This record gives sequence, structure tokens and C-alpha cells, in this order.
Amino acid sequence: MQYEITLPADYDMGIIHDRVATRGALLDTFPGLGLKAYCVRERGVDGSPVNQYAPFYLWVSVTGMNSFLWGSGFRGIISDFGRPVVQHWTGLAFHPGPALTSTPRAATQHRTRIPYGEDPASVIDQALERVTGLAAHPGVHSTALAVDPRHWELTHFTLWEQTPTEEFGDRYQVLHLSTPQLLDLRVGRQW
Repeated sequence: MQYEITLPADYDMGIIHDRVATRGALLDTFPGLGLKAYCVRERGVDGSPVNQYAPFYLWVSVTGMNSFLWGSGFRGIISDFGRPVVQHWTGLAFHPGPALTSTPRAATQHRTRIPYGEDPASVIDQALERVTGLAAHPGVHSTALAVDPRHWELTHFTLWEQTPTEEFGDRYQVLHLSTPQLLDLRVGRQW
């Protein structure tokens, strides 16, 4: 799950940094949450064209996600920024990387549409091979692959110990990582 809050070009991103510094730990023990990466993009940094607050979540259970969205967790976002679109996907794979015990400072996200006329299962099999290979890359904390079957779009999200030098998609700075049930996330292919 992810929501992206795109902010004005002249927005003081220090406000988001302070928000995460004071509120980020609130989800460090949230039931049903595998991980939440408090991600930001700052205009002009790592090629970002926008200022954006875009946290990314991996849930152990739908119950946990529902508790967050319909309980008090999400109300703070709505009251401060309005109600953003919440993107959510079906999980295809999750892999811990060699840097799982480190604190990730960066994240990448790559989205790919599955072309009309292509066999989705074949495209997903190829993407699963790539995500398995990436999981062994030095500096990878963890990596996940998910699909939105409504729009036939794959999302590949990776947490990194440091900003990668290679191009792996949109780059984010990770301000905080909540991992209450990280070890309960099912590893590998999800079926």
C-alpha cells in the first residue's frame, strides 16, 4: 500500500522531516504491519521533479491495513493533507536482502505496465526472477514485487542501506522504518 502526497515546489520539506521524527515511531508496534518506509522525494535531489511524502507499507494481514485506514492511524494524514488516493496491490513476492539488519536510508520504486496482449503470468514470472536476483544485491535491505490487476501494473519496491548508484526507478530518502512484524512477512513467491 502507498499514498503519495505531492507538495508545492517551494514547500519546506523540513516540516515532513519533523513530522516523521515526532510521529514515525507510533507505528513501530502496530499489529499486522510488516513494514512502513517513511519515504520522501525532494525536488532536485536524486533526479526528483517533485517534493513528495510517499510512505510505503507491506502488511502481514488485511486486518492490520484496515485497522490503520479506518482507525486513528490514517486520520492524521487526512486532517493535515486531505484524503489522498491509497494505492494497494496484490503481493507477488517479498525477499530480505543481505543488509536486512541495517537501517535503510534509501528506497527505489519501479512501476511497469503489463502490455495488453502479453501473457500476464509470463511477465510476472520474469519479474519474479529479477526481484529474486536483486534481493542478493549488496546493500539491499529487502525487496517486494506487487501487481495492480485493475490497471495491470507491476510495482517493484526496494529498500537500500544507501542510495544505489545504479538506476532502479524513482528514488526516495527513507526517514524512518517501522518494522513491527517484518519477520512475519512471508518470504518468496506468494502463491
